[in-house]
Amino acid sequence: MTNIHSSGSTGASTAAGGLSDKGLRAGSIGLLGATVIGISCIAPAYTLTASLGPTVAAVGTQMPGIFLVGFIPMLLVALGYRELNNAMPDAGTSFTWATRAFGPWIGWMGGWGLIVATVVVLSNLAGVAVDFFYLMLAQLFGNPDLADLASNVVVNVLTCLVFMVAACYVSYRGMETTKAVQYVLVAFQLVVLVWFSVAALVHFGNGTSFDALGFSADWFNPFLAPSFSAFAAGVSLSIFIFWGWDVTLTMNEETKNPKTTPGRAATLTVGIIFALYILVAVAALMFSGVGTGELGLGNEDIQGNVFAALAGPVMGPFAILMSLAVLSSSAASLQSTFVGPARTMLAMGHYKAFPKRFAAISPRYKSPGFATLMAGIVAWVFYAVMRVLSTDVLTDTILTLGMMICFYYGVTAFACVWYFRAEAFTKARAFLLKFLAPLVGGVILAVIFATTLYDSMNPDYGSGSNIGGVGLVFILAMVLFIGGVVLMLLMRRADPAFFQGRTLRKGSSTDHA
Repeated sequence: MTNIHSSGSTGASTAAGGLSDKGLRAGSIGLLGATVIGISCIAPAYTLTASLGPTVAAVGTQMPGIFLVGFIPMLLVALGYRELNNAMPDAGTSFTWATRAFGPWIGWMGGWGLIVATVVVLSNLAGVAVDFFYLMLAQLFGNPDLADLASNVVVNVLTCLVFMVAACYVSYRGMETTKAVQYVLVAFQLVVLVWFSVAALVHFGNGTSFDALGFSADWFNPFLAPSFSAFAAGVSLSIFIFWGWDVTLTMNEETKNPKTTPGRAATLTVGIIFALYILVAVAALMFSGVGTGELGLGNEDIQGNVFAALAGPVMGPFAILMSLAVLSSSAASLQSTFVGPARTMLAMGHYKAFPKRFAAISPRYKSPGFATLMAGIVAWVFYAVMRVLSTDVLTDTILTLGMMICFYYGVTAFACVWYFRAEAFTKARAFLLKFLAPLVGGVILAVIFATTLYDSMNPDYGSGSNIGGVGLVFILAMVLFIGGVVLMLLMRRADPAFFQGRTLRKGSSTDHA
């Protein structure tokens, strides 16, 4: 496969299937920078405070085991992503690769899945940033009433808009600015999370835990979950907590070695995050237990924001550092998460699957300017609507996000299997990395997707918000999917070139023309 980064090319087809350069700033990100941005996009501090409680609610002490199960398909799919990137380094990732493997229709929906997943999480990130911003002000000024401002819908939505504009601006300025901001924010949140974990374990050792729970190897056995539905819900949540590593692939046209650096950064990102999650999960269980007491992880009142409740008892006077860590984690991820949807929309505009305007590149910053702005606008509107409709925005959007992630990761995993089908059985390495790993990962994600979609129809699913007796999570998922199909059909009518295979052709790894 010819490298798509020919000098001076901004639109000519330079690789098999019609892949071509988008005009982004090539060579601006190395392995360290890509890994840092990958960790930032996952946002471990934000992710854990939002998911520890709901995961315990689903599977109890089996949380570490469920995290392990969620890690397995992520790793398997990451290996498939790496092979696709080695063959076709393109900013469109899931959209481009699924199109090359399965054709324009499935490819378009794969890209749509990535876009809506990131829009959902952008709104979620902004919401958590708002909560911790006012919590931090309350701690700084010793005025608990300031924390209550986050409950005011108007104040919440307007503050969210401020965060969204700031993050959008940094992302608009391109990868160099993004990278510089992320180094400090990522390092800070990692240090605070390790600090929290060690402090919780020290409390356990000293006998000062809230509800001490002795370590058990059974915690790592996911098959001890109460039911398969609970298992599926837990895995959907654990997939959410690992989501975001694929941002390293969407930067492939801007990395110093587009064929190898993005894949290595993705694998490194997933490994670091897995070790950190297991440490925090075990420490939280040993300190708090899974009961419904004041600081128990089973207490519904703290499940939506665990660190807000546990930081003080665990870290004492340094609790404000956790508020700062979650705030910086949310803000950093809010900014880095713009990278994925903006570059996917850029690629879809470039290949005429989206209106041409989305292919616009900022002349000054060499970033997908228009696509970045649109991602910010849509994410804020989505958050504002959800803030009014849902009694628990965080839980419902996380569960919806889990389904969207399963969908587009699964499509990409199967695209890897199909694209490399002709060479899958030629060598042991090709069989393992291009066929078996993505196939198993894709099947796991497909099962979790189907189970979660079915369960979400129950009006009691998630926060219990429903419309006409149907769970809000299911309705959200259907609106997003059906909306994608409608937009795809409208785009097909407006500009059929992409759907006729004239801008990006279906093919396989044996194609060389």
